[in-house]
Amino acid sequence: MTLSNLPPLVTVFGGSGFVGRHVVRALARRGYRIRVAVRRPDLAFFLQPIGGVGQISFVQANLRYRNSVDRAVAGSDHVVNCVGILFESGRNSFDAVQDFGARAVAEAARAAGATLTHVSAIGADESSASAYARTKGRAEAAVLRTLPDATILRPSVIFGPEDGFFNKFAAMSRFAPALPLIGGGETRFQPVYVADVAEAVARAVDGTIARGRVYELGGPEVMTFRQCLELMLRIVDRKRPLVSLPFGIASLIGSAASLIPFVKPPLTADQVTLLRSDNVVSEAAKAEGRTLEGIGIQPVLAEAILPSYLVRYRPQGQFTRTGKAA
Repeated sequence: MTLSNLPPLVTVFGGSGFVGRHVVRALARRGYRIRVAVRRPDLAFFLQPIGGVGQISFVQANLRYRNSVDRAVAGSDHVVNCVGILFESGRNSFDAVQDFGARAVAEAARAAGATLTHVSAIGADESSASAYARTKGRAEAAVLRTLPDATILRPSVIFGPEDGFFNKFAAMSRFAPALPLIGGGETRFQPVYVADVAEAVARAVDGTIARGRVYELGGPEVMTFRQCLELMLRIVDRKRPLVSLPFGIASLIGSAASLIPFVKPPLTADQVTLLRSDNVVSEAAKAEGRTLEGIGIQPVLAEAILPSYLVRYRPQGQFTRTGKAA
């Protein structure tokens, strides 16, 4: 194979993260050359067996440092940005990672003549009261100003083997006497399978879906926060009362938890703010075909996947006799 007919090179920022590793897998199956751009390449080598020999390479990059972003993007045909944070830690603030970082990736892609797919989130809004959603919204606007043909994907809460939602509450159910229903548990989600999100990214890289649009990715079922926890408890075969926790009290708890140094907070005040709004695909996106179904992907039901990785939270793991809830 000569240099002139090598497969396209795709640089994936955050390729070792929850969503990123599934994106790398989907791209590898299609035969792309993949450059995984991460802060710690030595912690991303587990991705190598996903592809063929030499198909996946690694480069050090930090979205807070523009020169490293430019270096990672150089020579790319397409760039995917999967980087996002749910809470701030040290210099990794929402502004630095989700706003400045996204703009840096878009500008680097433009300079390299590469197309771009940007993974955002449902609820991204420049005027949001949540810093997370506000910086996501600013990032989207900056990306489209820089590259009007960029593809933006907004998933709802994502589930999968490494998720931070169902896994977190399933782990809590092992020792907590009760689980909290923040704001009464009425917030609505549309859980979407991580492999479906990765497939949407891959199709954006393929160029088989329209560019320059914002797609909203949700699963086949809308569920309240309460319903999500009830489903999780049924799958892990445990009985725990669900206790309503008012938004105000939850926000105070989140603020206090965020003050503990060197500890990943189980909840932040900003996350509580996010929970005040539903996280579902909009009617406009449905009408315009800017959804998974609209691009030809049949989304997978959460209940079909959750048992495959939540089984470890059952009282006796895979050997638990169902119906004997602990």
